[in-house]
Amino acid sequence: MKLTTKGRYAVMAMADLARHSDGSPVALAEIADRQEISLSYLEQLFAKLRRGDLVKSVRGPGGGYLLSRVADDIRIADVILAVDEPIKATRCELGSPRGCLPSSGRCITHDLWEGLSHQIQLYLNSVSLGDVIDGRVAEQQVVSSDTRRKSAGIANAAD
Repeated sequence: MKLTTKGRYAVMAMADLARHSDGSPVALAEIADRQEISLSYLEQLFAKLRRGDLVKSVRGPGGGYLLSRVADDIRIADVILAVDEPIKATRCELGSPRGCLPSSGRCITHDLWEGLSHQIQLYLNSVSLGDVIDGRVAEQQVVSSDTRRKSAGIANAAD
């Protein structure tokens, strides 16, 4: 699966907004400068994020954008989906009876890639914007890795 710049930039911009807002609106120009993202591209992304009810805009002097809810309540999957970024690893259209082959059948590895898409979706749903800005993503990966190793019967050196 390849995540395009649309999804990556939306997550970067939302993380920047969460980190720098302190209850005050943040101008897109500031986010654009800090994250080195085109202002016009951010304007397009934030229009989608606003329609997805993830941010709210404040007009006038000192205006900008605020998160619509606390960072711990915004899932990374919500951000990616709000900007119309599909989360899938198959060539097949979601919900379509047609497969990805020219004959309309499913390829032999379809279930593998569909399972991967599901795992990616689960992971992105398990991580909040708050996890990202507070550095808790790396901690989750360590805990998850330790859990997998223990369930596989592999001893941890610290045990």
